[in-house]
Amino acid sequence: MKNNLLIIPCYNEEEVLLHTYEKIKDLYNELIAKKVLDPKSKICFVDDGSKDKTWEIIMNLSDQEPMVQGIKLSRNFGHQAALIAGLETKFGKFDTYISIDADLQDDITVIGKMISEAENGMSIVYGVRDERKSDSFFKRSTAKSFYNLMGFLGADTVYNHADFRLIDNNALRELLRFQERNLFLRGIVPMVGFNNSVVSYNRTKREYGTTKYPLKKMLAFAWEGITSLSFKPLHLILYIGIVMFAISCVILVWATVVLLMGRVIPGWFSVIFPSTFFGGIQMLSIGVIGEYIGKIYNEVKSRPRYIVEREL
Repeated sequence: MKNNLLIIPCYNEEEVLLHTYEKIKDLYNELIAKKVLDPKSKICFVDDGSKDKTWEIIMNLSDQEPMVQGIKLSRNFGHQAALIAGLETKFGKFDTYISIDADLQDDITVIGKMISEAENGMSIVYGVRDERKSDSFFKRSTAKSFYNLMGFLGADTVYNHADFRLIDNNALRELLRFQERNLFLRGIVPMVGFNNSVVSYNRTKREYGTTKYPLKKMLAFAWEGITSLSFKPLHLILYIGIVMFAISCVILVWATVVLLMGRVIPGWFSVIFPSTFFGGIQMLSIGVIGEYIGKIYNEVKSRPRYIVEREL
């Protein structure tokens, strides 16, 4: 039997936390009774600088329930930082570690299958959404576009996989060697390698509370993933620059021919269009390069990815 730790990052989840714990506790008791799970397995809530009563609820649960542990970060560092904080703080204390979001839209009933896969020699088991019926058409289409774009840019990700996964000590040891501050675990974990498999499930609607990932955060997270895992945007800038240089050469030849033919007619279009078009390309290129320079700046400073204020 595997001694497992379930890691749950939390940010302002007071509405859903008790409901989440009750469902997980029932599942744990069932798996322990079936001898799938070791009775010493635990649940660890990581409070990512919540502003509500999330940490108070975690403390109360820890006092009353032996299987509950808690980690409080000193401020909000972000979902990925909270997740790696739980993994790094608890490394070596359990056989396997499973991460899942507090809203339980990911199906916890497949945790037993994940543990069985680990028993069969899998170091990493990815939870993959079989379908997205609970998501809006916009969210489904943008998610599909994101994974296709990541593939085009050369980033190795698991299609329709978020952060619901199992990882054992061997794989986690290697994962923790990845010290970058710009975390995108969906792309970093596949780089670790080792034996891995997939467990499919149907994603459900959030029962309580509201999502902590509105459109603005989703787009920022997607951009973080792209710029953290791929250099192709920089290559695209080079290709665009080559094309723009070729176009400018054509325009120069055309302007010279018109001048020699004496057919020069003063006009704003021939001035406005090239200046705005090429100016826009330049600003876009500078912006993309700036993003990468900013990431290098963050990495060079080597600031901590998270700060633990308290551990239960």
